[in-house]
Amino acid sequence: MTAVHHRYATVQGHQIFYREAGDADAPAIVLLHGFPTSSFMFRGLIPVLAERYHVIAPDHLGFGFSDAPPAAEFDYTFDALSDLTKGLLQQLGVDRYALYVQDYGAPIGWRLAVAEPGAITAIVTQSGNGYDDGFVESFWKTVWDYQREQTPETEGAIRAALSLDVTKWQYLTGVADETLVSPDTWHHDFQLISRPGNDEIQLKLFRDYATNAPQYPALHSYFREKQPPLLAVWGKGDPIFGPAGAEAFGRDLPDAEIHLLEGGHFLLESALDEAAGLITGFLDRRLAR
Repeated sequence: MTAVHHRYATVQGHQIFYREAGDADAPAIVLLHGFPTSSFMFRGLIPVLAERYHVIAPDHLGFGFSDAPPAAEFDYTFDALSDLTKGLLQQLGVDRYALYVQDYGAPIGWRLAVAEPGAITAIVTQSGNGYDDGFVESFWKTVWDYQREQTPETEGAIRAALSLDVTKWQYLTGVADETLVSPDTWHHDFQLISRPGNDEIQLKLFRDYATNAPQYPALHSYFREKQPPLLAVWGKGDPIFGPAGAEAFGRDLPDAEIHLLEGGHFLLESALDEAAGLITGFLDRRLAR
């Protein structure tokens, strides 16, 4: 099995942790994780992709093993996280790459793609939303209420998303056989987001998520004009970004490959083999050394 390296780089004065594997001369793919996890979510996929590709999977600032400066000292926005990702890739000399986006990784990746469309060779979106269609209102209402007005009531409601129970809920909801999902996942994530001060980081990002949907029109223009190869592989039971979010990519990308699999928000935990087969097949067709 291909070795996976665990590295750190200093970007804009911050230590960014990333996992790297595969031949550095192979086509690159950058894996961008979501909330509340880290590059840990890709631990099973990285060795599979690394057999053919140069894989880079960073932890966003405030997540995983990257630095987590207090929210009072760093302005946690999706613009800022995108800039840090861009800085890391520049340091590594990666100027053309495929994107894999999931959850929070999507608004970070979309910013990179819109800013430098020539850098993107292909896109894999796994519950990486890019359309209003994808928002499941029963989940997002709490977030939207908090974005509109920060009160003790709205903050208290959104803080539930930082609990162990809701972290577990994200992993298990929509999964037919819950025994396929290791408890390591939600306990790992919960431990890291429970570090002192991390709650304020996450609250800041919940507020800043309001900047993402207004950027969708620019993203859709990029899709229509550049027609990047795109694979949407999505859990049918995702309670956060519903299947309509996957199907929406076909509006602007007629050649998009869209697959709805049995599973939830963290599809790689319960359907890794099926998802990996679709991803490697897509990349093999679309990318060449």
